[in-house]
Amino acid sequence: METRIKRTYICKEVNAHSIDRDIPADYLPVAGDVAVFEVLHIGKHRNVQGESKRNMAIVPGDKIMAAFGTRYATEQFEGYLPATVDIDQELHILGAGGTVGVLASMHYKFKDIGPTTLRFAGFVKDYYGNIVNTKNLKKKQQLKFSGAAASATKVILSLGSSMDSGKTTSAAYLVHGLKKAGYKVAYIKLTGTVYTKDADLASDLGADIVSDFGDFGFPSTYMCDESELLDLYESVLSRVLIKNPDYVIMEIADGLYERETKMLLTSKTFKQTIEAVIFSAGDSLAAINGVNTLHSWGLYPVALSGLFTTSPLLIREVKENTTVPVYDIDQLATATVAGSLFSRKLLQAIN
Repeated sequence: METRIKRTYICKEVNAHSIDRDIPADYLPVAGDVAVFEVLHIGKHRNVQGESKRNMAIVPGDKIMAAFGTRYATEQFEGYLPATVDIDQELHILGAGGTVGVLASMHYKFKDIGPTTLRFAGFVKDYYGNIVNTKNLKKKQQLKFSGAAASATKVILSLGSSMDSGKTTSAAYLVHGLKKAGYKVAYIKLTGTVYTKDADLASDLGADIVSDFGDFGFPSTYMCDESELLDLYESVLSRVLIKNPDYVIMEIADGLYERETKMLLTSKTFKQTIEAVIFSAGDSLAAINGVNTLHSWGLYPVALSGLFTTSPLLIREVKENTTVPVYDIDQLATATVAGSLFSRKLLQAIN
């Protein structure tokens, strides 16, 4: 019986194709190159997200269609593109949305589980014999950065001290509060590894429209350069403007020191497009030091939230050491708080 190919989310727009097991001589895979892989061993990823967003269980022997990419996730995996592609080479699922590469490191909690391992089974090619690339499929829809999209709305950044600090939840509940206050609100996620969970949460809590980097074929944004990120920013933001949002809540993945996050937050070009910042942290020290770091980069949060707000003692410590207002997610979800947060712009002039 022929094995069905399970198409991952990043490959949702890969339609007509053929599978070619021949590897071009000296070929170096690039982010977005689409291939079929055979599942060898189940580790951390027991499921992949399919084209319909449904999580599909996988077992050894399954064939999945996914894209080569990278990943930076401090609570999960670090991974890169393979230097070569070989039939016998061990590859790894880096992200459930369909990002495949070579694992470089992983969080200690996965040491006894390890990654789900794969074997290359063939490149996906178009009618002309070219390797299909998810980023190239969306290239015509990508815009060059101009700042025009940001000038048509108010972009609110949701940042965090690290992965899993609460920034996604803060962003989604802020969306909910702004909707209660009578505003049109969009949510976008600019950086990360493709998986729709974060955008789906914002949609569930009332966002009029959501989008992320995956809509433009990026399996991951890790190792993108600044100009590519700025073009992606213009493209994703323009995509949600069809709803004429009063506010766009934009999440940037991982912590302040992550490569792309720091790159953007220290870019004068990028910062000039931002209306305000909310910052989430896991504990009081991260909250205070995060505020200080942002201040050093010319960014001034209008609110603090995140996991630390689940502890009254941590809230007290933060309030004793900063004047930035602290709100838990229930407060962010109220019309009173959300509607008043951005009544004045607290991003200081960038010299």
